[in-house]
Amino acid sequence: MTKQIWINLPVKDIKKSRAFFTKLGFSHNTEHGNQDDSAGFFIGDKNVVIMLFTEPTFKMFTRNEITDTRQSTEVLFSIDAESREEVDEMAKKAVEAGGTIFGEPEEQQGWMYGCGFADLDGHRWNVLYMDLSKMKTN
Repeated sequence: MTKQIWINLPVKDIKKSRAFFTKLGFSHNTEHGNQDDSAGFFIGDKNVVIMLFTEPTFKMFTRNEITDTRQSTEVLFSIDAESREEVDEMAKKAVEAGGTIFGEPEEQQGWMYGCGFADLDGHRWNVLYMDLSKMKTN
């Protein structure tokens, strides 16, 4: 059975991207991806791994072109937060690390509070605090 999910992303500058995700507070994966063309991080409780690869290395694995994130979005990664304050803090960290906010922190649908940011390579991330006690059920 599956033990982990690995998210592989292409990046233009591995050193800058490594610094960006470190500033966000992601934990280094010391087992994998700490070479000149890659960097590995854990998201949360180590069941999700993010692997960053230089674009040439990424293309070698995928045998496909890389999406131009200035023109389109291929995927939106969502991360849960434990509080509204954690959402605000992640937005602040993303900007301080060089990312951009595409969705300011705000309440959504009466039971979620979240924001959206893009990393240095334009990959989009969503950070959400969800108060399930306020969620309307049908």
